[in-house]
Amino acid sequence: MPSPRLTSPAPVPSPAARRVIRLNNGFQLLFNLLWWMPVFYAYQRDAGLSDDQIFGIQSIYYIAFCLFEIPTGVVADRIGARNCLSAGAVVMTAANLAPVLSPSYTGFLVHFLAIAAGRSLTSGAASAYLYDGLRAEGAQAHYLRAEGTARALGLAAKVVCWPLVGPLMTLAPQTPYVLSAVSAAGSLGCALALPRLAAPGGGQVRPGARAGRDGSLLRDTRAALRALRSSPWLALLMVQGVAVFTLSRICQVNLFQPVLLEHGIGESAHGGVLAAMTVAEAVTSARPQWLGRRLPPVVWVSLLSVALAATLAGTAVGGPWTVVALLCAFAAITGFVYPVQRKLVNDAIPADAPRATLLSVESIVDRGVCALAAVAAGAYLAAGRLDALLWHSAAVTCVLMPVLLLSLRRTRSRSGRRDKAHAAAAPAAPLAEEPVPLPVDEGAAPRP
Repeated sequence: MPSPRLTSPAPVPSPAARRVIRLNNGFQLLFNLLWWMPVFYAYQRDAGLSDDQIFGIQSIYYIAFCLFEIPTGVVADRIGARNCLSAGAVVMTAANLAPVLSPSYTGFLVHFLAIAAGRSLTSGAASAYLYDGLRAEGAQAHYLRAEGTARALGLAAKVVCWPLVGPLMTLAPQTPYVLSAVSAAGSLGCALALPRLAAPGGGQVRPGARAGRDGSLLRDTRAALRALRSSPWLALLMVQGVAVFTLSRICQVNLFQPVLLEHGIGESAHGGVLAAMTVAEAVTSARPQWLGRRLPPVVWVSLLSVALAATLAGTAVGGPWTVVALLCAFAAITGFVYPVQRKLVNDAIPADAPRATLLSVESIVDRGVCALAAVAAGAYLAAGRLDALLWHSAAVTCVLMPVLLLSLRRTRSRSGRRDKAHAAAAPAAPLAEEPVPLPVDEGAAPRP
């Protein structure tokens, strides 16, 4: 299985490809712009919810997210990724209005369950649409940069908008939820404006059905599982990405405040540190090609995963300024590795496989491991062993990533030998037949 370099000459994208990229950027920015994120805990407390109720809703949310992933991924492969993005935007718009209409336990529970459904509808479909949309226009070389730029723009929007939440709430407490609903409605407009993808045999994908895929939803799920069984390379790439997702999620959600408080950094400074981390991640997300082409992407993902673990462990030592610098470095590494890992997985999915379903499978694995890691992190913190948690996480990552990289290399070598054997056994191609050009990777676009 080839592992293309990160940077190599890429043609200028066509106007249609640029339109796909622009609309994807708009969708990702608006869909994920949750104005209420910095204040939802205080908002629920003001509504009369207890801590047990608030964290109980969060637990239900994560369980629901995992349960929704496979069905929604299959739905995306059946009705088309574009239609699934539109459905997700509609659900997200309604979800953000639920706390406004019913600021109660039931209203917040419905709110988070609907968010789990909306995000599940788009988690695999968005990446699948961008990849297939650019490939349909012969611009697959620009996928890496497009994925990273969309993520960077979304992060930058949060840096700009989140500081405005406090002043806006003085005007009306429900403002963050209303603005989130407006943003989600804007993402619906972007989804509806996306062009329909051409069917494999020509023509347009029919509304309500995925082109070339007949049969039941169960058949699509089985097709995804067959693709995983037949491609050890793809399965190992998904496992390799677990470290990236788990480390970044645990750090930015569960350990961010405990680490800062452990080093005497008060809560009043947490917003500024989070903004600095978001800026660092946004910058590197937009420029994954800065990694260069000396190493293949699969090696970069392994090295950067180890760097994430080492950086997180480094926060156990040093003073407050060192901790802030390390957290910003952690965010910057996360920005680099996410689009690279996403492109690796998309490249490994066969063209005729249910792409959105397979990406949902990856998401389930990521969140399942993250849930276990969160339980372990809670046990460490309850025992007052934060430093031990950081060092143990680094040790486990540094042991597992070389093993996974070695397994990936062996799998690629076996695939290469098998492909050569098949090529030798196949009849020779006619002399007049022109070779099919190999896809080139992203990175040739000049740096601004």
